[in-house]
Amino acid sequence: MLEIAAKQGLNRRQFLRTVAGTAAASSLCGFSPLRAMQLPHGQKVVVVTFGGGARDEETFAPEGQGNIPHMLNELIPQATFFTQVINRGILGHYVATASLATGNYETFDNFAQISPVNPTVFEYFRKDLRRPAHDTWVVAPSNGFNRIGSSGYRGYGPNLGAEVILPKQLLAAAMAGKSGVDYEHLLRDNYETPLFTSALSERETETEKIANILKLSLDDFTAHARSLASPDELSVYIARQLMRQYSPSLLWITLHDIDIAHSGAYSLYIDGIRRSDRLCAEIWQAIQADPEYKGRTTMFILPDFGRDSDISSGGNGFQHHRTGDALSRTTWMMVLGPGVRHNTFIDRPVDSLDLVPTLGRLLGFSPVLAKGTPLQEVL
Repeated sequence: MLEIAAKQGLNRRQFLRTVAGTAAASSLCGFSPLRAMQLPHGQKVVVVTFGGGARDEETFAPEGQGNIPHMLNELIPQATFFTQVINRGILGHYVATASLATGNYETFDNFAQISPVNPTVFEYFRKDLRRPAHDTWVVAPSNGFNRIGSSGYRGYGPNLGAEVILPKQLLAAAMAGKSGVDYEHLLRDNYETPLFTSALSERETETEKIANILKLSLDDFTAHARSLASPDELSVYIARQLMRQYSPSLLWITLHDIDIAHSGAYSLYIDGIRRSDRLCAEIWQAIQADPEYKGRTTMFILPDFGRDSDISSGGNGFQHHRTGDALSRTTWMMVLGPGVRHNTFIDRPVDSLDLVPTLGRLLGFSPVLAKGTPLQEVL
């Protein structure tokens, strides 16, 4: 599997070199004290993950590059790009995202209504740096992600976790008792199985939460939602409101539109890729336009895992991620921000668990129970 993963990473690098027209760095070793000295006071981090990866055939390969013009032309030229990020855990979106957030491969049922077993990056951040609750937020799809903000680990827990916003649930609450015809495209809760729905607690369905947190009236919130094309657009809208109102130092956004691939509609899968490409660029543009974020924010973009190939035994190509083969486990990550080397490609294999230790080194907290190794190329 590692040989196939390495080949995939090298292919990805070659595709990107063709577009970038520049030589790629194969490795960058050692911690850079100069960069550490240059980090601005009040460093911030925005993490964007994809619930549902996209294959190279539809993205980085020549035949797919038309689907990601913003990444190719705007983001990657400013980024350090890791061509080979390997996920060795369970390939379910909630459990995989929880693994990214804890730095440990979580092993619970992907559809279980439980918190991560290990402490999350949000708890480490708040505990070590003594940060208030409003300084770290998660904006996530609503299919089970309501407990991703904190663990049940002794000494940590909800009192040290992130505030979690589930935009679909907020919209559903705002529309309670009203016709939802204009919002059906925003309220699809899960793409993998129609049998699973998220249970809402009374606290999560309080409509006042919308007004209190986002400083919006219900009418303004629902009116703006009506103009949006997808759940991910609603998530990015919520994230931008949080940036304006709270300027959190650690903001985690999980996009999920690509996972409509489970419906079997290739055109909708491609639409999800193109929309995710555009939204990532819009998030970066919002960072650059906000004085609280510009020049002090590092942005990480990565899928939780990949998708099956067309020739995998037992797989369904773009539609699913069931085989656990190298293509479904090998993905990528790009990092942008102050001091991050531009147009740089890292070919060595890295583990998806390396994210949390990297965030710890960057923000100054110690994720003592996280596995993985800080990525020196962006520190």
